[in-house]
Amino acid sequence: MALGRARRTGRSTAVLGVVVLLGAVTTACNESSGSSEAGAPASSGSTTATPAAGSPTAQATLDPAHAVDPPGRRTGLISGPDIVANGSKTITPERVRAIKRLKGVVDVEQISLAQVVIENQSLNIAAVDPATYRNYVIDSDSAKTDDVWARVAGGELAIRPALKKRAAIDDQGFLRLGSAQNAPQVHVGAYAPQSWLVDAVVNDTWIPDLDMTEGNALLIRTGTTAPITLRTPIERILKGSDASVQMTDAVARNGLDTDVVQTAVVTGTVADAVGTFRYSVLAGGRIAPDPGWVASHIATRTVPILGTVTCNRLMFPQLEAALREVQATGLADKIHPGEYAGCYYPRFIAGSTKLSNHAFGLALDLNVPGNQRGTAGEIDRGVVAIFKSWGFAWGGDWSYTDPMHFEMNRLVEPR
Repeated sequence: MALGRARRTGRSTAVLGVVVLLGAVTTACNESSGSSEAGAPASSGSTTATPAAGSPTAQATLDPAHAVDPPGRRTGLISGPDIVANGSKTITPERVRAIKRLKGVVDVEQISLAQVVIENQSLNIAAVDPATYRNYVIDSDSAKTDDVWARVAGGELAIRPALKKRAAIDDQGFLRLGSAQNAPQVHVGAYAPQSWLVDAVVNDTWIPDLDMTEGNALLIRTGTTAPITLRTPIERILKGSDASVQMTDAVARNGLDTDVVQTAVVTGTVADAVGTFRYSVLAGGRIAPDPGWVASHIATRTVPILGTVTCNRLMFPQLEAALREVQATGLADKIHPGEYAGCYYPRFIAGSTKLSNHAFGLALDLNVPGNQRGTAGEIDRGVVAIFKSWGFAWGGDWSYTDPMHFEMNRLVEPR
């Protein structure tokens, strides 16, 4: 890996990020490590950790603007958290101290936790102190591999190995953290298992660039005390902060924690289209958004070509403008109303516990039969160009294509 700048950023306000209180445990088990060639990112699997030859040291960093002190020698217990508490606001030092004082709480790590939507897939990104967070990962080899945490300290990103092929990392090793073209890009420095509910980590200097809420999450270990017995005391301490408490111990990881009302707060240029999104987990991969949110954000209207659709209220002006331009340019017959597959769809992405932009009513699927995932798609490229000009990203541009899918990635005001 050539040592250059560790980031290529646009305006951080263009990030479509989601600070989320997760109701599902994302496991990172059985992740095999790949080979580490000279200059490649450090790689850590579930049982082994192989530092890359020629990797950055504590003195060598890709981006001084995003470098922090090297993590130094690791000490202390290595164990994933039994409880994760987080929300949309910073958890105050007073609340953190109160939780630490609870009988049965062994230790607490405060981090910043956000969810970033990339190619209609959300990744859980944490901004951490690499020197202390490393002890909370689920794999001891990952925690012990100094090169992984030296790279995070140097400004790079460490990501779970299972996401190596799915996370839209470009040929130069950069991952764009958001769906907008000018969203910040971070260089991937390591593939390593992370803590529960975390897909990737950066150091704390990235918090402003990614519009994250500082210190909105806590990783809590309870040792031999049953975590469930501490849920109510922790919730009592956090009352009024909008944070909720998620069990991540072995018992809870057998399934979704359906007792928790989740909170997602979107940042970036489409923040007004989502606001604070609260939902509960239902069976079959479905979610139940707060009825008040649905009433204020979701509407059913008649639009050109497609007819009656149900979407996010704030998306309608640019959706209607795009469809009118499709008509005006003689391409209306290129969109098939009978093959429209919907816009607002409150559920997780199939086979996962990650939110899609459909859950916010900010995406729509067109001409489904001829535009399946993994194909080039048959949809007219003139239609694609018009939708892009009106603030929509197209799934056909993604690393794993989804050519039926268009999602709002910036606000465009028709004039």
